[in-house]
Amino acid sequence: MITVELHSHTEYSRDCLTSLQSLIDTCRRKGIDRIAITDHNTAAGALKLQQMAPDLIIVGEEIMTTEGELLCFFMQETIPAMLTPAETIKRLRDQGAVISVSHPFDRLRKGAWEKSALLKIVEHVDALEVFNSRCLYASDNVSAQQFADEHGKIGTVGSDAHIPYELGRATLKMQSFSDRHSFLEVLKTAQPVISLSPFWVHGMSSIAKWQRKYLGVKLPR
Repeated sequence: MITVELHSHTEYSRDCLTSLQSLIDTCRRKGIDRIAITDHNTAAGALKLQQMAPDLIIVGEEIMTTEGELLCFFMQETIPAMLTPAETIKRLRDQGAVISVSHPFDRLRKGAWEKSALLKIVEHVDALEVFNSRCLYASDNVSAQQFADEHGKIGTVGSDAHIPYELGRATLKMQSFSDRHSFLEVLKTAQPVISLSPFWVHGMSSIAKWQRKYLGVKLPR
């Protein structure tokens, strides 16, 4: 059994300053065996990390569509933001990605989904994120789990880490896998190990955005 983190960010997200090497070092220290790098609207950092630590990294992206965010794994290239959900899903399928839905019912997130919009795509995604450590209302995670159960969808969990402290707060214990097909198969029997993050971690994301806006800290290329 291995420990897998499926929602994390790096300095390639505008609300995060975690360097690529720091992420690798933290995962090694905390015993995280595989990690999906899901930066906002870019796979660039994940692709670079995959070159640095191919045994560790799953290339992913958290993509803002016109209706809400999708959380994707085993990607080959960036999908741009603000396409319709249908177009985003089509482009993801064209590159063989696995598709989940980020924190679908988190009432405080810009990327949350209206239930009517989620119903239109649920049959076209592989999974739903049923626990996100950054949800401030536990009932929002419960709603996600209930929706996944009602529609027969596999549940993913993730820390949504924006600072190294958060890495590993929501992981899956699962059998090892080598590609998207074996990942989807063993995901069915994965066991979540979950904990909510303290509220103050959101402040760290605000500080990162402030530093980029006012101190000139640029996004890497």
